[in-house]
Amino acid sequence: MSRLALFLLAVSAFAAEAADAPAYRTVNEIIAASAAEDWRTPDPENTLYLELDRGRVVFELAPWLAPKHATNLRTLIRDGYFDGLAIVRSQDNYVVQWGDPDADDAAKARPFKNAKATLDAEFTVPWHDGMAFTRLPDDDGYAPVVGVSDGFWVGRNPKSNEVWLTHCYGSLGVARGNESDSGNGAQLYVVTGHAPRHLDRNIALIGRVLSGIELLSTLPRGAPPMGFYEKPEQRVPVRAMRVASDVPEAGRSALQVLRTDTATFAQIIEAKRNRRDPWTKLPAGHIELCNVPLPVRATPATAPKP
Repeated sequence: MSRLALFLLAVSAFAAEAADAPAYRTVNEIIAASAAEDWRTPDPENTLYLELDRGRVVFELAPWLAPKHATNLRTLIRDGYFDGLAIVRSQDNYVVQWGDPDADDAAKARPFKNAKATLDAEFTVPWHDGMAFTRLPDDDGYAPVVGVSDGFWVGRNPKSNEVWLTHCYGSLGVARGNESDSGNGAQLYVVTGHAPRHLDRNIALIGRVLSGIELLSTLPRGAPPMGFYEKPEQRVPVRAMRVASDVPEAGRSALQVLRTDTATFAQIIEAKRNRRDPWTKLPAGHIELCNVPLPVRATPATAPKP
């Protein structure tokens, strides 16, 4: 067989294979084609609002991964603890933190009402088979197994039977001192830089940002090395924090989160792992945990109320 014939045979085989392959869709195209049942409305009892002069940041709690801290934080919020406090830290490529600027001064610190001052550490919690878990196919350097649990990035250790939230962009955590039980929820932080996964299992994470992350990530940076604001006038006032279930329905943020136990979500993971768009010349064939998108959208006007 001549070289030309071999070439034409190879082209024909390639064309047949390409015709049989499913058409590549971008993440946005997959989301646009999703069904209504692919989405869920966050529980208002597990939805928090951080009210700033520049807008609202919306969080969702993952109480099955940090139950004591979730309960204590809701208590603090309902006691009005955060109202009138401030964002005290914005560290470049790391975190934004808020709470009581005088927390370290016993004479000036805002007192607790009904919340607990100390909590046992919840860096990990026991795994049980009733927990939602969508495993990623790729290895991870910080956990034996990684995946997503009902809309949250998580790590797992099957041998120790533990699961934990991971430090990805937008993760919500509880700041602490050197003592493991010193994180009570009165000082909170959000990851606003490259995922600091070395913090996993060293501090309690309790949720993630659903919307408004840009209100935190674009704040002026504080002084090095840790980004704390040195002058009171640099701090950003916190107008209030609220649990969504305590806010009249008309004043709530209408959001939906893509369910992570769906075929739609599996398609999104594959689209991110192996981009086949015209621009991409070398598909990675791999995805890092924190590069897995967890889509959120405004609730469509036609969606039924929960």
